[in-house]
Amino acid sequence: MGSSGSSAPGTCSFGRGCAGPGIGELDRCRPTRRLFKYIHRKIGGASMAKTGPRLGVLVAFLVTLAACGGSTGGTTATDVGVTSNSILLGNTIAQSGPAAAYGTIANAENAYFTYINNSKGGVNGRKINFKILDDAYTPANAVTLTKQLVEADQVFAMFSGLGTQTQTSVREYLNTKKVPQLFVATGATTFMADYSQHNWTIGWQPPYQGEGRIYAKDILANHASAKIGVLYQNDDYGQDYLKGLKDGLGSNSSMIVDAESYDVTAAVPTLAAQLSRLKGKGVDTLFIFATPAFTIGSLAIRTALGWAPLTYLNSVSNPAVYMRIAASKGAKLDGVVSVAYIKDPTDPQWANDDGMKLYKTVIANCSTCKVDDGFNIYGVAVAWTMVDVLTKAGSNMTRQNVMNIAATQLNETNNPFLLPGVVVKTTSNDHFPITQEQVITWSANGWHLQGSLTDERGTIT
Repeated sequence: MGSSGSSAPGTCSFGRGCAGPGIGELDRCRPTRRLFKYIHRKIGGASMAKTGPRLGVLVAFLVTLAACGGSTGGTTATDVGVTSNSILLGNTIAQSGPAAAYGTIANAENAYFTYINNSKGGVNGRKINFKILDDAYTPANAVTLTKQLVEADQVFAMFSGLGTQTQTSVREYLNTKKVPQLFVATGATTFMADYSQHNWTIGWQPPYQGEGRIYAKDILANHASAKIGVLYQNDDYGQDYLKGLKDGLGSNSSMIVDAESYDVTAAVPTLAAQLSRLKGKGVDTLFIFATPAFTIGSLAIRTALGWAPLTYLNSVSNPAVYMRIAASKGAKLDGVVSVAYIKDPTDPQWANDDGMKLYKTVIANCSTCKVDDGFNIYGVAVAWTMVDVLTKAGSNMTRQNVMNIAATQLNETNNPFLLPGVVVKTTSNDHFPITQEQVITWSANGWHLQGSLTDERGTIT
């Protein structure tokens, strides 16, 4: 099950209506039937003792051919999860638990697929069906639910599964099964850098290490005497950001005077202990590498401590709607620094932008999606890339072909939801789709772009 090249139930590459691999089923597939009769005539006069083994092999071959969609010129190659009129994608994401804020991403992705289904009839005549399951940001749940999607639901591919730990926990399984793990919703560098070991997996967003390097460049250029403190989630996600920052600082990494970690299962108020230690060590520049709930809490706690360090915030927690929640809890935010690569739906400069208009059209049909939530435009943007890949696959809608396109053939310069100049690109030697980001600063209740895009392509291998 799930092997590349098998046809969807109810399809046959030699003719219509070939339902499956029994001898009787061959009669439903006319070209195969004619070939079978020809072989039967040729060997029919010989004794069974001589022809039996060969006939058995030929029959087995023809049965396999009919079942697996053996290709001839002009035929359509399909795979598990693909029918003549549909493609089934699967997803696990946190729609409950400590990272539930991210759950809206999948709903926004589904809204874009629905838009494509309704406005364009799907992709190459096939509508995209998207099954979303809540893993609560827990690796054990992600494993169970991913197996359900692959083995019971028989999805064609997994798309935009969220979380560094959760997606790492299912990567080996999906690669063993040769099920595409496409555009994981995490910037953990391993999902791009380790493609040679896991070539059924690809990320999408900028790698966390690259983002950390961009922050380091900003520090060295504008705050060369900074005393840096870091608050980070104590798993691969937080450690990846910290590594990028250290690598970017290079010989100046001693500027980091302390790094405090927290557990994702901890209560947000307990972060006061880590933040107090950072303050006590004279930190004047704070980096927060955290998910949204912990970011909001950290911003409010540092203000309550009477502490006003220059603050850098990772991009995966910076949508304006969450910054405003932090402000409502007493956080002082002016001067906070982050990066962006996607258009901000709260930024008035995009009010008349065609991409933003399309985004708002899509999200208007998602009852649970807030138009101002930056996670939703992320979801629509990555869904746009997914549709682009499926479109490029054309009549060769197999797992292998779609995986090859995603990992080695992307060259998007026109994704309408990304900042101008941001490219989504992969080649046979480069599996980092997005590597560009632009520094942003918070003031007057919103984010403002600073300078130009910084590209970290080629700095991480």
